[in-house]
Amino acid sequence: MALNDLIAELITPAILNAGFFLEEVQISNPGSQSVVICVIDGSKPLNLDEVATVSRIISTLLDEAPLMGAMSFTLEVSSPGVDRPLTLPRHWKKNITRLIRATMLNGDVLTGRLTEFNEKSATLVENIKGREQRHTLVLADIKRAAVEIEFNRKGEL
Repeated sequence: MALNDLIAELITPAILNAGFFLEEVQISNPGSQSVVICVIDGSKPLNLDEVATVSRIISTLLDEAPLMGAMSFTLEVSSPGVDRPLTLPRHWKKNITRLIRATMLNGDVLTGRLTEFNEKSATLVENIKGREQRHTLVLADIKRAAVEIEFNRKGEL
C-alpha cells in the first residue's frame, strides 16, 4: 500500500471523529524533506481555527506513527479550493444555493443556482434576461461540475 494510502487510513477515523472529512492525502518531494498535504472538508466551509485543530490532530498521529519512520516531513492541512469538482453527494449538499457550472457528457454547459439535490439529480436555476429556467440534471450525465466564484452575492453578507 502506498504511503499516502497508509496515512489516510491512519488519520481518517480521528478526522471523522472531529466532524470533518478527509478528501485527499498527497506526498510531494518523497525522500529528504517530504511535504504531506492533507485536504480536509466539512459540512460547511472550514474556518482557520478548525483547520488548526485538525492540523494538530494529524500532526500528533503522524509523529507517533511508525509508518513515517525517520522521514523528515512538513505537514500542510487545507480545505479544498472553490474550483474543486463536485464529485460526492456531500459536495453537492454543502453547496445548495451556490452558483454551479456543469459540463454534461454531451458537451452542453449549464450554469445556474443549485436549488435542489438528491442522490440521482440536481436542479439548477438559470436566470436568463430576468426569467428563471429550471434544469434538472441527472448526476450520471454530468462530466464535471464545480462552484462558480461569486464576489457580490445578493442577499448575503
